[in-house]
Amino acid sequence: MPVYDSGMLIALADRKAKAMALHEGLRAAPHRALVLGPVLAQVWRPRPALVHSLSGALKDCTVRQARTSEPPMRETKAGRPECLACATGPDLVDWRRIGTALGQAALPTKKRPDAVDAWVALAAARHGSAVIFTSDPDDMRAYLTVLAPPDVHVVAV
Repeated sequence: MPVYDSGMLIALADRKAKAMALHEGLRAAPHRALVLGPVLAQVWRPRPALVHSLSGALKDCTVRQARTSEPPMRETKAGRPECLACATGPDLVDWRRIGTALGQAALPTKKRPDAVDAWVALAAARHGSAVIFTSDPDDMRAYLTVLAPPDVHVVAV
């Protein structure tokens, strides 16, 4: 299950070869790449070239719980399955876990805690068997160390 952070969206907008190849390869995955709304907000600016690039990439992604987004799961011969992790928003326990990760993560020197990055890590942990595509792999690993999911991986873009 792919999860994109802002670094991956920026790399897609800049048409970086590695990001484009990864994104293209994920088009066959049953679950569309997950983009959290705050991640999109961090990157989106009203510049025509950026809007064009991101709009194209977002057609292959799902923005969790956004009414006009593509559904998380792709259609199959048996219909469209549902993703429970995408269908439910964070609860108080999740927000507390994000706060704990912000307070306990051993971030690289000169890095400050980032609530959106911690939320990306938790979203991946809630899905299970997830891969986070990021330009800040050390930050994500620091949050994941605190959250301790058994099967979330990080890929640098």
